[in-house]
Formats: sequence, C-alpha cells, structure tokens
Amino acid sequence: METLQELFRQFLLDLKNTGWLEFIAVLSGIVSVWYSRKEDILVYPTGLINTLAYVWLSFHSSLLGEASVNLYYTILSIYGWILWSKKDQQQQVILHVTRSSRKELLQQYAFFGVGYALMFFALTFLKRGFAPMAIPWADAFASATAYTGMWLMTKKKLESWYWWIATNVASIPLYFIKHYVFTSVYYVILLGLAIAGLLEWNKKLKSLVAYGV
Repeated sequence: METLQELFRQFLLDLKNTGWLEFIAVLSGIVSVWYSRKEDILVYPTGLINTLAYVWLSFHSSLLGEASVNLYYTILSIYGWILWSKKDQQQQVILHVTRSSRKELLQQYAFFGVGYALMFFALTFLKRGFAPMAIPWADAFASATAYTGMWLMTKKKLESWYWWIATNVASIPLYFIKHYVFTSVYYVILLGLAIAGLLEWNKKLKSLVAYGV
C-alpha cells in the first residue's frame, strides 16, 4: 500500500512540474494518432508538431534514445506525408491499407533486431557519461519497435499497429520512471488508440478485399 501511495505522490509531483511544451507534444500526438486511425493525411502535420517538441525535450533531458526516435519520426513523417498524398490520374489515393507478405514480415523482424542491437550498444556506451537516465535494454526495445512501426505506417501496413502497441506498452513505465508522467499517461491513451486503429484498419482492409481493390 505504501508503495502505491509513493507512486501516486510521485505522479502528482511530476504532473505539477510538467512544462507547457510537454503538454503541446502530448496533445498533438494524441490528435496525430487519432488521424492515423482514420487514415487521414493530417496524421503527418499534427505528428510533426509532436515529434519536434519531443526532440527538444529529449535532448534537454539527455534522453538520447527518445531523441533519436523522434528525430526519426520527423524524417519519416515528411516521407509518409509524400507517400500518402500521391494520387492517380482520377485523383484517387494510390496507397491503400495492406497486409505484409512473408518476405516483408522477415524484413520487419530483421529491421527490429538490427535496430535493437545498435540502440542497446549505443545507449550502454552513452550511459556512462552522456545519458545517465538511459535504461539501455528498455529504451532500445521501445525505440526499435517505434522505428519499425513508423516505417510500416508510411506504407500503410496493418502490422504497424502491432509494433505501436509494443512501443506503447514499453513506454508507459519507461517514461514514468524518468519522471515524464504526463507522457506516461499519454502512452496509455496511445495504447488504446493503437488497439482501436488496428481494429479499424483491419475492417478497412476487409472492405478493400471485398471490393477487389
């Protein structure tokens, strides 16, 4: 009971110390994921507000793993914005929700594995003098799943939501421990939206298959 009370006191204290930039980052992130669930192009401009804010916050707090993720998000958001905007001669959107092939699934697992290994060893090294708040194994997992999820999101792959769910589950306790409790709550909300997004994209995919798209 005492441990729960201590966690709640920490939550209230950290929430009180939350800055305006973190509030903006969280709110824009929620809006962005809501748009991605709807397969709306506005996912990217709203997402850029979120990622740029978190790049600044992460560097300011020496959270280099989180900073790298959000810098990657920023670059992929621009790339995804371009892909999602492409239309054919009839002004119909070219990119549609699809499932990954077996080859693409293997590529995803390889991408995640390499990303995890690189991030783990980099953070283990940087923790000694540059990133004391880093938790290499946990940060690397949250980062590598996020890298994979964002890559797949730009291509409208259904599997992107599974990777987002993994990212959110890992990030909830990770940010709480690092005293970004508002961000921790944010990931709880994102977890719910990711599950809803998975269900909605799966429904859209079945509709596309039914219509032979």
